[in-house]
Amino acid sequence: MTVVEERPAPPASPPPRRSNRAWALLRNSWRQLTSMRTALVLLFLLAVAAIPGSVLPQRALNAEKVSGYFQAHPKLAPVLDRLGGFEVYASPWFAAIYLLLFTSLIGCVVPRLVDHVRALRTVPPDAPRRLERLPQHAAGAERSDDPAAAAAAAAAALRKRRFRTIVREGDGGAWTVSAEKGYLKESGNLLFHLALLAVLVGVGFGHWYGWHGNRLLVQGADQGFCNSVTQYDESSLGPRIDASDLPFFCLRLTDFQAAFQPTGQPKNFEATVDVQSEQDGPWRQERFTVNDPLRLPQANVHLIGHGYAVILRYTDRYGAQQTKILPFLPRDGMFTSEGVAQFPDVNIDPKTNKRDENLQVGFEGVYLPTVDPKGGPTSVFPAENDPTLFLTAYRGNLGVDAGLPGSVYALDRGQIATGRLKQVSGARPQRLTPGQTWKLDDGTKLEFLGTRPFATLSVRYDPTQPLVLGGAVLGLLGLMLSLGGHRRRLWFRITPREGSGSVVEAGGLPRTDYPGFDEEFQQVVGAARGDEGGTP
Repeated sequence: MTVVEERPAPPASPPPRRSNRAWALLRNSWRQLTSMRTALVLLFLLAVAAIPGSVLPQRALNAEKVSGYFQAHPKLAPVLDRLGGFEVYASPWFAAIYLLLFTSLIGCVVPRLVDHVRALRTVPPDAPRRLERLPQHAAGAERSDDPAAAAAAAAAALRKRRFRTIVREGDGGAWTVSAEKGYLKESGNLLFHLALLAVLVGVGFGHWYGWHGNRLLVQGADQGFCNSVTQYDESSLGPRIDASDLPFFCLRLTDFQAAFQPTGQPKNFEATVDVQSEQDGPWRQERFTVNDPLRLPQANVHLIGHGYAVILRYTDRYGAQQTKILPFLPRDGMFTSEGVAQFPDVNIDPKTNKRDENLQVGFEGVYLPTVDPKGGPTSVFPAENDPTLFLTAYRGNLGVDAGLPGSVYALDRGQIATGRLKQVSGARPQRLTPGQTWKLDDGTKLEFLGTRPFATLSVRYDPTQPLVLGGAVLGLLGLMLSLGGHRRRLWFRITPREGSGSVVEAGGLPRTDYPGFDEEFQQVVGAARGDEGGTP
């Protein structure tokens, strides 16, 4: 009789775990985002995204140029505006690229930094068994001293060349020497990326907490301004800055000196200003040039341009006079300058004290610091060697009372096109030199009294400027270390020789592309063995 033993059924295997697809997607997305390839692509995209900010006028820097672009391109400009073309650096798509690059760099640099610190704390590995399989190999050479002394001599030769070296005692009286060098390459690479992160942080916080303003300032004690948003021609405050946060200071341009080469190229510009740093405080004199800005406690004043302001005095039909100092903006390197003079509050009847809007007067013209003796329409030298002013007169409604924004450097072309502002001078512009008077058809007159220089100032404050500068310097240093460093490893195996002495075998492995490793290997091996050809 056969007895069949019943065995218990094996336990059922657990059901297969279902992978979390959402978690896997997030993990893979993070790996892709933090890869070096993605960081390089985002850096390239950031550079490409900054191109429209350089090509198109930006509303934060020059709103007038943006308005001019809308007038010149009425169909294209609204499309670009909806895409953020006139506010590139504040647009959502630019911020998205910026933040993705910042995140990618952090996710890429932090793990590499941890691995690099771990590698620096780890001693070089022991010599492999088959040194002859390495890219560089030196067959065994005999020495008269024992293996311990030969290992010490090899280690000393390696340390002189700044190799990280460790000596190990093996079995059977054998010794090995392990050495490595070139961690500065990875250190420089990490330093470059950390510096890039510092620059990105500096640019971001500088945008949040920085501000700037541009002001055209005419020479004269009566032409000063104080640090207020309302007194700038153009200004932009960071998102975290309010107008009340601006520090107090006042400036007035007391002198401006410009020197030119015989060819008309600029040679030297120097502005002299009076500065008041405290409310009702004393004024002090300061000088600054194009490459040497005026440094105030919480702002820097840069000289970015200059030109000439004409002084005109208009006498209306009732004998009332108005004098205006009007900057004419240069349009070329020889300072051929264009501008307008508008007199809306003239020809007021003294009996009724009423103003007729159709009797407003405007002048449009060109100022030449040195008129072309051949009669050309442009200046031939930027200095005032033969100053001449050409003007065209208009009378009517200037359109300044309509409440619409307009340029102070051009007449309203719409008023001219509709006939509300009519030309009352001849077909050719009137030519005036300093001191001359022009009598118009209605008995009024305009006097050209002379000119004053003006300077265009850019007042800026960036609290993270030292951080950006330090990041740029460290980034350049890290790039040099990364390009100049080469990581490599060397091993020596010293075994006892029959009788007395030792046999020294060496091998080398370059961890990066290093064309000079062959020559270096031969020199180090020769010095470690005590050969005459080695350079200790």
